[in-house]
Amino acid sequence: MKAKSLVFILLIPCFSAFAQDQKIAFGIGPEWNMNSRENFAGAAALSFDYNLPGSFALGVNFGASYNFTNTAVLEPAALFRWYFRGGAKGGGDSGLFAQADLGAYLAIEDGELTPLFLGGLRAGFRLPLGSSFYIEPYGRAGYPFMFGVGVLAGMKGKKLGMRNEE
Repeated sequence: MKAKSLVFILLIPCFSAFAQDQKIAFGIGPEWNMNSRENFAGAAALSFDYNLPGSFALGVNFGASYNFTNTAVLEPAALFRWYFRGGAKGGGDSGLFAQADLGAYLAIEDGELTPLFLGGLRAGFRLPLGSSFYIEPYGRAGYPFMFGVGVLAGMKGKKLGMRNEE
């Protein structure tokens, strides 16, 4: 019940933001990564980004990994994204992208917290599903983790034109 409440609380600001005249996106999905000393980990990933004019976007990522034995990792990070060729159909918010992530890597192992710097590179493809939804497979590599592969499913705001109600 607590997990459902947390997801709902995180989604409320996103729904109100979609009503505004902005190019924003919110995604959630699973990831498989090497966020453990000895084995692989499963993770949940969240992403929120804002498209700048052209083919750039800024935002935040959050990942929570667990190796199913004794290691959990939290990864809050800022994202800096570039869409190749301005995105699909010149839209700037979909298509093949490269991304840099900078943030914190908080490893909780046997009850002890170890904070580290996180730096990573990500490549993926945002595939639009209509005007409001997308799926986004990606791969990433960096420090202190080795790699991660995942897929996000999400919603994106559509840039609305001004309506003349007269």
